[in-house]
This record gives sequence, structure tokens and C-alpha cells, in this order.
Amino acid sequence: MQHADRSRGGIAMLCGLLLCAVQLAPAAHAERLKELASIQGVRDNPLIGYGLMVGLDGSGDQTMQTPFTTQTLNNMLSQLGISMAPGTNMQLKNVAAVMVTATLPSFARPGQNIDVTVSSMGNAKSLRGGTLLMTPLKGADGMVYAIAQGNMVVGGAGASANGSKVQINQLSSGRIPAGAIVERAVSSPLGDANTLTLELNTSDFGTAQKAVDAINRSFGPGTANALDARVIQVNAPSQPEARVGFLARMENLDITPAQAVARVVINARTGSVVMNQTVRILDCAVAHGNLSVVINTQPVISQPGPLSGGSTVVAQTSQIQLNQAGGALQVVKNGASLADVVKGLNTLGANPQDLVSILQAMKAAGALRAELEII
Repeated sequence: MQHADRSRGGIAMLCGLLLCAVQLAPAAHAERLKELASIQGVRDNPLIGYGLMVGLDGSGDQTMQTPFTTQTLNNMLSQLGISMAPGTNMQLKNVAAVMVTATLPSFARPGQNIDVTVSSMGNAKSLRGGTLLMTPLKGADGMVYAIAQGNMVVGGAGASANGSKVQINQLSSGRIPAGAIVERAVSSPLGDANTLTLELNTSDFGTAQKAVDAINRSFGPGTANALDARVIQVNAPSQPEARVGFLARMENLDITPAQAVARVVINARTGSVVMNQTVRILDCAVAHGNLSVVINTQPVISQPGPLSGGSTVVAQTSQIQLNQAGGALQVVKNGASLADVVKGLNTLGANPQDLVSILQAMKAAGALRAELEII
């Protein structure tokens, strides 16, 4: 009972803090256009590669269990002019097969450096202190866009002896700052000669129209035109140097986004419930009671008498308790703001897991004016 009181007290405190935050938060605020939209054609590209990590302190792959590590090493040695006799069984401990990933930013040019992430794909115990050998990084089209090589930084530490092990953070992955050199550029077209296209991060007709109005006020009528709830077509200068300045000014325009659709997001795995400020509730009555079932099973051993010729028998005895907490009918008043919604739900005294069921029932009854999204 004390545990339930502490749980309800924590929920009440959390809801109280949320209530204060809602009351102090402004109704709407302006954001820069660069936070609300992106330019069509300006995007990053993922890269991936397979390589070898060497120089490990006896913590590499067990080559008998990871034959691809040995095969990769043989191929690399043959390219370096070293031939191994067929059937040679190399027992290596300082080599590990790894996957290398990176992101090629927009407008990257050959010779620039980008960061890479290295992750073990075998059974290496640790990649700490290793050196990545030259690894080509390919894009989705199979072309090589960068070459990665260098010493890796691992943010963990660990030690093991006689079956005991202590580890802090991950030792099977790390990062090489500026570990890859760009070898091929990816074209990032900014529309045609006279126009470019903006894409809103979230489709919304109101936000699209506000963005068009802000651009036209700053650069003149007819500069921008909304094609739909996401795409905005903008007339821009055709000269590259003038277009850069035009985009720099346009990205920093302040726009107040339209209010989002009322939505309640529920995480079914953790019981987390998040509501935006447009959620509303109508008058309703809710009765909620907790039901708990406790099963306690204990073994009972029956020992036969001396010289009886019987055998020991183990039986299971179970005790079942069913407890149901009383749930009085509570009236949840009509809430015109998120603060009223939080205050009304807090009167139910339910924990987050129970609140998930209550919100679903309120939605089915038509008392919750919001969309329910389960993640």
C-alpha cells in the first residue's frame, strides 16, 4: 500500500511539473525556415565498406569460428605480393573483420575528410587500440566515394581474467574522426536555372501558406508558390553567387508554424504517454480499479517410512490470491487546454500503464479529442 502511495505521489508530482511547464510555455513561437524545411536535392548519402582491423592486443576474431576473416586476410596478402600455401591454418588473435559506415554530406568535394564508424562483425572481444586498414566506402550505386583508414577511438574499457569480466560501455565499435577521404563528389542540384523547391519536414497546409507569405513579404510578391501541403516552389536567381545569398536570407526567415493535429502518442512497451498542446477532452465519468493476481507455489516433499519400500514424492502446493482495488466513479471535467487535461487525468490517480487503457477507453467513448498513436 505504501508502494502504491509513493507511485501515485510521483505521478502527481510529474503531472504538477508538466502543468507548470504548460502554463509558462508560450502559445506559439517563431522558427527559422531552415528548421521547418529542406531544399530539394540537398541531402546526405550513406556509405558502407568492409575491412580489416589490425593491431589488437589479442582480442581479435577467433579465425576458426570466423572464416571470412582469414579469407579477407589471404586476399589482402596476395595483393601485397605474399602468397600463402593452400591449407595453411592461420591462428591470429590481433585481426578482426569490421564494417565501416559513414555519411557523405552534401556538396562534399574530393580531398575532404569525413568521420567514420567502425563496428565488429565477428567475435572480437575488443577493438581498442586497433588500426583500420585501407577500406573503400561505397554508395547505394556500388561506386566508391571515399577511402577510410586510421586509428580508432573506443569510448569503453574492460578487463577479464579467470572467467570474470568487467566492461564499461561498448568495446566492439568506435569512431575514427576524419578517418576517410572523399574520392568522388555527388552532384547536388538546386533546381533548374530559375526555380528551386522547398520541402517541409511535416506536411501542413497552414505552415506551407505561412512560409509562402513570409518569403513573398521579404523578396516580393510571386517569389514563392505552394504546390501542396509539403512542396513550395521558389523563384530564385540563376547566377550561383546570387543564389547562395538568396538562400542564406530565405533560410533565416522567421515563421510561426500552424498548430499540429491533436495527438496522443503511447509507447506500449514502456507505458510512456505524451500529449501535444492541442489535445482536448469532454466531460466524462471514469471508474478505474486495479486487479492483481498473486500465485505462490511451494514444493511439498512426502518422505516414506523406514523399510516401507516407497519412494520420495515431491508435490506442488499453490495458493492463489486475487485482489481488486476499489475504483470510485470519477468525473473528468471538460478541458480547454493541456493544463486542464493533465489536471483532470491526475484526479484519477492512475499510474502510466493504467493511463494507457483509460485514454483508449476515452477515445472509444468520444471524450478524447485527439488521435491515438501507438509506437
